[in-house]
Amino acid sequence: MFRRTSCAILTFALVVPALTTAQQQTEHVDLNVIHRLKTAEFGGGGGFGGGGGGRGRGGANGSKVMDIMWNLTDHYGPRLTNSPQFRAAGEWAVSQLKEWGLSNVHLEKWSTEDVTSGAIPGWQVTGYSGAMVSPTYMPIIGMPVAWTKGTDGAVTGEVVLAPIEAPADLDKYHGKLKGKIVLTVPVQELDFPTTALASRYTPEQLADLTSELIPVPGAGGRGGRGGRGAALLAMTPEERQAFQTRQRTFWKDEGVLLTMQANARGQSGTLFGGGAVRTGDPTQNIPQISVTAENYNRIARLVEHNVPVKLTFDIKTEFTKDTDSFNVIAEIPGATKPNEVVMLGGHFDSWHYGTGATDNAAGSAVAMEALRLLKSLNLKMDRTVRIGLWGGEEEGLLGSQHYVKAHFADPTVMKPTPEHDNFAGYFNVDNGTGRIRGVYLQGNEMMRPVFETWFAALKDLTPGVITIRNTGGTDHQSYDAVGLPGFQFIQDPMDYDTRTHHSNMDVYDRIQAADMEQMAVIEAVFAYNAATRAEKLPRKDLPAPTPGRGGGGGRGRGVAAAPAGGNR
Repeated sequence: MFRRTSCAILTFALVVPALTTAQQQTEHVDLNVIHRLKTAEFGGGGGFGGGGGGRGRGGANGSKVMDIMWNLTDHYGPRLTNSPQFRAAGEWAVSQLKEWGLSNVHLEKWSTEDVTSGAIPGWQVTGYSGAMVSPTYMPIIGMPVAWTKGTDGAVTGEVVLAPIEAPADLDKYHGKLKGKIVLTVPVQELDFPTTALASRYTPEQLADLTSELIPVPGAGGRGGRGGRGAALLAMTPEERQAFQTRQRTFWKDEGVLLTMQANARGQSGTLFGGGAVRTGDPTQNIPQISVTAENYNRIARLVEHNVPVKLTFDIKTEFTKDTDSFNVIAEIPGATKPNEVVMLGGHFDSWHYGTGATDNAAGSAVAMEALRLLKSLNLKMDRTVRIGLWGGEEEGLLGSQHYVKAHFADPTVMKPTPEHDNFAGYFNVDNGTGRIRGVYLQGNEMMRPVFETWFAALKDLTPGVITIRNTGGTDHQSYDAVGLPGFQFIQDPMDYDTRTHHSNMDVYDRIQAADMEQMAVIEAVFAYNAATRAEKLPRKDLPAPTPGRGGGGGRGRGVAAAPAGGNR
């Protein structure tokens, strides 16, 4: 018995590499095209800059990726869905894509009227000031939460600490909050920053990603005064959303002046924004402010020690009634199979606390630059290569879900369209400025030998780690939800989760030009390979219908009802 088992294992070990080699041999990679793409992006002299530094406008060498970044952030950002800045950035992107000679360039509109948490109106902040005026003066680093109303002039009020974390907590504050400024979370316990804010993947961490064994997530929540309450942790997402809606109604009914929130991640001058105030009629909600944790904690500790505190705020916001949003679409038509489509993209919208640089002007700029490279070299591709820059991602993958539903399949009934049959694959970037280190297979094991061959031709740029694992929270899920090959790249973490993601520090200065150039070349190579491959990319089985869901497979960040600072 033991000997027979060993023999079987030996046979398996010999056969698998042979199969992989045979499969790889079916993949054709044009090394000359890859060299031309590298030369066009990096220039003929120095090649890829390994240090990751440098951020001048226009980028180094022949690259335009940092010029695109500048326009999307400093010039037109932030790009909150349906805001005036979002629309101006969209018009600029259309103009730029047309200037490069792309085809079928347009803003493809979709309505937000059917969004579960309410239609998305246009909104922007036109003025903000906040300060503690008693017992002493202190300016407050803060920003209104998205779709909150203004204060109709400067308002001053006394502070009450009321961290309501369960429905039972509402009763003890009834009748005590009229005209008050309410602190809605406890004092946030701040870790001392003993580790680097930014990091790249180590070889050991990349090796761990290749394992099919996915670590079990921790229970979540940090102990001590800054942790989330047990009642909130025990709620389902639907229960939490309903409770937060009830909270906002309670604040309004009680006559609260405005509410404040903070998150332990938001320290050293960085604030992380909370969930949007968009349920019901947002113009009737009371103002809600996110502030940096140190400012919040000082105020909360004074209140805990029975020291009266007064704050003053002057908040100006504007609403517009247009609830139609859009996706930015453009393409390079295929030469011999124009009806078959390869797509690349990322989400175009952002939050408004910074200028939406790492989340996700980076992914949008990389996709635009990749398409520019392919067009500028006049490469002949069999299939059409199309870009999709999505609106409404931060509210629940809405733009890509609408696009997939309109063109490929409605996941609630799962009846594929002819476009579904002709779709080749989708490649997404949405994890910040960090360079590409590999790709998530999203459970599609058939793609492994394909990606192995593609990455082998790019070994000077990336180790090309391939993991069978899924990753969530971004637009490739909309494609995966209807059985289409959709992939998100593995990227170096940098300071995405520690400093920039949904924060006021999500700005141009956090972008690494050399990393952006590397990503643009890799995405261009992947798009070219998929567009010239003999067959469309292999697919998983068509999923079963999911009645009652709009597609996308759920999110872990940025949803309208996320708790303060909640994210992926």
